[in-house]
Amino acid sequence: MTETVQKPSFTMELTKDDFNKRLRVESFRGNVDDVAAFLLTEAKSGNYEKVIVQSAASQWQAFLRQGFELEGVLEGFFNGSDAHVMTFYTTDARRTSSAWQEEQDILKAVQKKYVKPHLNDLPLLYQLRKATEVDAEALAHLYKTVFPVYPTPMDQPEYVRKMMAGGSLFCVTEYEGTIISAASADVNETFHHAELTDCATLPEHRAHGLMKHLLMKLEEELRVKGIYCAFSLARAKSFGMNDAFFQLSYSYGGRLTNNCYIFEDLEDMNIWVKDLSQN
Repeated sequence: MTETVQKPSFTMELTKDDFNKRLRVESFRGNVDDVAAFLLTEAKSGNYEKVIVQSAASQWQAFLRQGFELEGVLEGFFNGSDAHVMTFYTTDARRTSSAWQEEQDILKAVQKKYVKPHLNDLPLLYQLRKATEVDAEALAHLYKTVFPVYPTPMDQPEYVRKMMAGGSLFCVTEYEGTIISAASADVNETFHHAELTDCATLPEHRAHGLMKHLLMKLEEELRVKGIYCAFSLARAKSFGMNDAFFQLSYSYGGRLTNNCYIFEDLEDMNIWVKDLSQN
């Protein structure tokens, strides 16, 4: 649930994410010290374990002085200016990642790979297209099948429809008329960026590089809308998803510890960012 919080010294857009036990601030104006104090009070009273603030370049060090830490940078997030992802943890367990070194090894393996100059064509019987509200039931079924746990209720058709009505773009791949892969772009019309998310492919169809084609199609749609900052949060344990973004010339921007519940449990998420105006 996102709400506008207005105080004498600041205004913010605050998301209380009870499922993932975190507070998120996409934007704010005003006194950083007062913002930080308010968030920590809210976190304690609401039993939230993590606080995330997208901070302007001129403000991130002020959050640092309040005990926050820098976990990543989203280049171009605020209408071309960078956002510094500042986080605060209220428990040692949430702050500690048991898979950090394994994820480092995956990241280094991805970054050592040769970047292919061209994608292979889609195999026969596969078709790629933009999704519509008619696809909500099939999309919900796909997400329910692929993810036992997911940070948002994408397994509910009404939620998928709500996302589409709010401006999110979905692209899908069909195999013999059945949706077997999908991805979306969550567009922010205020700051002109988009998060590429909700990436899912049925296991039996993952050997064909379908996700790269979907992401490229979403990039095309974003350029048409004048959105040039594209970013994504990929499961740090997923070689395939991190490789897909690396192969499409996304830049690694940091790792968010125990960021959300996805797949089976709390997982670390890698930041990938791309300037679509350069391609």
